[in-house]
Amino acid sequence: MSQNTSARLTPSTVALLVIPPLLWAGNAVVGRLMQGVVPPITLNFLRWVLACALLLPVAGWVLRPGRNGMWPHWRRFALLGLLGVGCYNALQYMALKTSTPLNVTLVAASMPVWMLLVGRLLYGVAISRRAALGAVMSLAGVVVVLSRGSLAHLLAVKLVPGDGWILLAVALWAWYSWLLVKPRPGTEPAHIKADWAAFLLAQIVLGVMWSGAFAAGEWLLLPPLAEGAHHIQWGWPLAAALVYVAVGPSVLAYRCWGAGVARVGPAMAGFFNNLTPLFAALMSATLLGEPPQLYHALGFVLIVGGILVSAGKR
Repeated sequence: MSQNTSARLTPSTVALLVIPPLLWAGNAVVGRLMQGVVPPITLNFLRWVLACALLLPVAGWVLRPGRNGMWPHWRRFALLGLLGVGCYNALQYMALKTSTPLNVTLVAASMPVWMLLVGRLLYGVAISRRAALGAVMSLAGVVVVLSRGSLAHLLAVKLVPGDGWILLAVALWAWYSWLLVKPRPGTEPAHIKADWAAFLLAQIVLGVMWSGAFAAGEWLLLPPLAEGAHHIQWGWPLAAALVYVAVGPSVLAYRCWGAGVARVGPAMAGFFNNLTPLFAALMSATLLGEPPQLYHALGFVLIVGGILVSAGKR
């Protein structure tokens, strides 16, 4: 593993890794609020179109043709855009159609498991006993949530579709995070990597193409509506939601996540993602009237225990 993965957790690094879960918890709540207002994959597409527009004035140079731009390396940015822009958030919004923000964020707390597995399988990074134990504890917390704290429910193994969507999203996000710090030689020019806005815009531009294609497929499958009804309810609630998800969970969170992963590595950063359920629980109780249940608390205790075990030597 690179030296970054053993870097000390300074206050600034902790801040970089805490800000994304806070903003992503808000993203889950907003995604739930937007159900019935805009189709989920279309919401993801609109979100990233707006984020792209925000970054163009400060990083538009990366789109120019020539050796200094992104196009000689378009394959790498296309893959990053597919995983981090086109897939992850669209799958999360789809999950919120049948699941709650708290459930979605708690299931996503299996992130450390996926980080360790992807690192081992794709990059040959060894898994320490402490990290493995912490990951198992986090996974146990996810099982508690999926079973609703009931052994009978667990034996029935009756999952809602949203649980599967978010598990797929988390696995893809783990791969995305490893790609940030493990690029293939010669696929990532240093001058683009050094400019966070340009690096993010290069991903977003190609990611918008992916999410636009997915949104087009979504519209082909949408059921017909009664006369006078619309699939998108344009208005101030949707406008406010788009501004938030474009500025906070997109530009700011991705900037902080990329910087934090660069400092401590994907495996350690993955455990900070488990703060998202705590923030989502507080927001859901306040905004959606969905107070956490006892099994949510038990699942969260196991997840936090996994963080403490894995980060014990730090």
